[in-house]
Amino acid sequence: MSEIKISAIMPVYNVEKYVGRCIDSIISQTLKEWELIAVDDGSTDSSGRICDEYAAADSRIRVIHKENGGAPSARNAAIEEASGEYLYFVDSDDWAQPDMFSDMYEKAKNTGAQLVVAGYYIDTYYSENECYTQEQALPSRDFESQREFREYAYKMFDENLLYTPWNKLYLRDYIVNNNIRFKNTFWDDFPFNLDVVRDVERVALTEKKYYHFIRARADSETAKYRSGMYEKREEEHGWMKELYSYWGIDDENSTEMIHRRYIERIIGCVENLTNSACTLSRGEKMSRIKEIINSENVRTALKKAKPNSLMMKIMLVPVKIKSVPLTYLEGSFISKVKSGNAGLFAKLKANR
Repeated sequence: MSEIKISAIMPVYNVEKYVGRCIDSIISQTLKEWELIAVDDGSTDSSGRICDEYAAADSRIRVIHKENGGAPSARNAAIEEASGEYLYFVDSDDWAQPDMFSDMYEKAKNTGAQLVVAGYYIDTYYSENECYTQEQALPSRDFESQREFREYAYKMFDENLLYTPWNKLYLRDYIVNNNIRFKNTFWDDFPFNLDVVRDVERVALTEKKYYHFIRARADSETAKYRSGMYEKREEEHGWMKELYSYWGIDDENSTEMIHRRYIERIIGCVENLTNSACTLSRGEKMSRIKEIINSENVRTALKKAKPNSLMMKIMLVPVKIKSVPLTYLEGSFISKVKSGNAGLFAKLKANR
């Protein structure tokens, strides 16, 4: 095989129903100079065997079998083995359109970009064959300077284009030379990408959409109850403020985005507490909500954020008036919609 242009990295854990579709979408890429490094992270189903069968049939596919350590360790293990000019990270329960590698690679080479960012689809399935598809994208743009990218980044954060790894092509030398790796934490995508954009100099953005992120799996990472969600959101908010301080960017648009992003996620933290899987007593939940809505970060964000929709303005009213019972009821309602009508929840979230 000629020189490898893209190393695709795929952590695999108990996804036997989905991993074949994902691998097929990589094999179907119109760009052929790729390698796929599948990291079987201690799967207890047939996921690892399925990957081995694909590897036996296609020499571009390699499989690493390791003890379970989580997606960050799986991705990091593959980074050490990758030999492609660029890195691409794919989740094993999603899939990509055939022209993704060719288009993104061409974009990278034409612009000399260290980072290429593309649009993507979120497919939320509310039945076996029915889904609501949300599109995330911004107009194509080749940033001519580091400062130009930093001043525009608030729009990319707003459109959820800078959080995930699977809508991006990364220059491998940039990742390796700066020793950027995935941190051993849940929701490891965000801190990884913050490390990437911190000092990146050459960025290209394409409005084209290729990747299909599947949100509907009941056992997926995005569907789980998280006992430390509020603490994680606080940590992420601190990271965002520190990044913009490091960049020296403090314009009104960027500042507003940071605080709106935070307060919207606080509503998610309240919903998480009222989730049926949360084992706290009602009293403990109410106490926790009181602590959250009275925090200094929340009160500051409420002053600086400008919600994009009437729905979000209404949702913030209980928090603004510091009503614990109303905030609790709102969280319970959101949780019921989320669990009982995935399609409606996806539409509401997309238009918040």
